[in-house]
Amino acid sequence: MEFSELRTLNSELYFFIQCEGILVKYDFDRVCDRRNTNSVKWDSVQSIFGQNDVIPMWVADMDFPAAQPIVDALKKRAEHPYYGYTQPGPSIHEAIVERMNRKFQWKIKPEWIVFTPGVVPALNIAVRSLTHPGDEVIIQEPVYYPFFPAVTSGGCQIVNNGLKRIQDRYEMDLEDLENLLGPRMGMVPIPRRIKAMILCNPHNPVGRLWDREELIRMGEMVIRHGVTVISDEIHCEILFKGFRHTPFASISEEFEQNCIVCMAPSKTFSLAGLEASTIIIPNKNLRRNFAGARTGILPGPNIFGYTALEAAYRFGDEWLDQVLEYLQGNLDYLLDYFTSKIPRIKVIPPQGTYLIWLDFNDLGMDDLELRRFMREKAKVGLDDGFLFGKAGRGFQRMNIACPRNLLKEALTRIETAVKSL
Repeated sequence: MEFSELRTLNSELYFFIQCEGILVKYDFDRVCDRRNTNSVKWDSVQSIFGQNDVIPMWVADMDFPAAQPIVDALKKRAEHPYYGYTQPGPSIHEAIVERMNRKFQWKIKPEWIVFTPGVVPALNIAVRSLTHPGDEVIIQEPVYYPFFPAVTSGGCQIVNNGLKRIQDRYEMDLEDLENLLGPRMGMVPIPRRIKAMILCNPHNPVGRLWDREELIRMGEMVIRHGVTVISDEIHCEILFKGFRHTPFASISEEFEQNCIVCMAPSKTFSLAGLEASTIIIPNKNLRRNFAGARTGILPGPNIFGYTALEAAYRFGDEWLDQVLEYLQGNLDYLLDYFTSKIPRIKVIPPQGTYLIWLDFNDLGMDDLELRRFMREKAKVGLDDGFLFGKAGRGFQRMNIACPRNLLKEALTRIETAVKSL
């Protein structure tokens, strides 16, 4: 096969399919046994939860097969038996630029794009590129727990701008943020070394999708104090009905020049194991510093990661539309189930992500009691809320990206365990 043929084959194939009007209908109800496939989610049940009969609903990993165009593109690339060092070609950059414009009306340039094998490694490099040991980084608890070591592993200090819970919704505490950045007039000045803020949007685990007005108020505040925003937007395409994502950098040129945006197809298209992420850094100096901080530490994605990324962004929307509809059905079922059958457990309804933040505090258990209760009584393996910070005590995080029968079984188990108390 000639190199030019290899570059164009997939685009020609799927252009033909689209022109022929072929519609692939995916069956997300089908339960596939993922055991013995080196799955972190399924093959670690015994080691993580202490028994094999627990339903794992913790790590953000879909139990749905990937879109067929992605599978086909990977097979076609695997047939070309050369797997040497690789780099992203122009067509990959073009696919990302086009998607950002089509999905979010955000016009980016190809040279802004940096590729990493995952968003979490990128967060670590971003923090190191912006700080020195002893500097401070703002996070908003309860928050995705890899944020904590991303700050502390480089010798920096965490500054918590905790979210406010108002009934079944979380909001940013912008008054607290202002006080953290700089005391009000008349207060004794507090020397601060805040250099960065890690934003999570949509927020993991509480499911909030920050709207444009909230982002503007927050962004203007931190940029005024010389703080650069690291925006984790990995779940930006997993949205429930009626909600729309606004990339932080898309709001204004000032925001664009003072942020590092982390995106990936991994959560959206169930590709976490292929480890290919898109880090968008419009500011040339920030991009140069990021490159310097990763040298010798963080490589780029592998050849199959690049292949899957491009196939997902070009040809994955048919699958994505169907999976979002299915996730909406799962969410609706879950909300009704907890309201009608397990009202002691309060649900924070998510606007984005497929992760559900559950409040178990009415059961009157401490964190270790709650952990044992879920693992030994309910036989459902969730993420412990305290991992997400002190504000997560008494909570658990649940992944609902699974066949509905599996979700029903998990909820039935939780209901039975709660009623046995």
